Amino acid sequence: MADVTMPMNGKVISIKVQVGQTVEEDQEVVIIEAMKMELPVAAPEGGAVKEIRAKEGESYQAGDVLVVVG
Repeated sequence: MADVTMPMNGKVISIKVQVGQTVEEDQEVVIIEAMKMELPVAAPEGGAVKEIRAKEGESYQAGDVLVVVG
């Protein structure tokens, strides 16, 4: 299993996947807003989305788990 984590403090503005969806390595799964920029966050490995812990519009700290892929 692999965790998609928040790379820096910011807000989740879009979740691009759903639980059960298959993703590939480096596929964009979440868009965050940090330092007035929109940044994509990609899956570190391929697999099925097991859990989505993030909510759109919520702020998170660096290292927080947003999505679990396995």
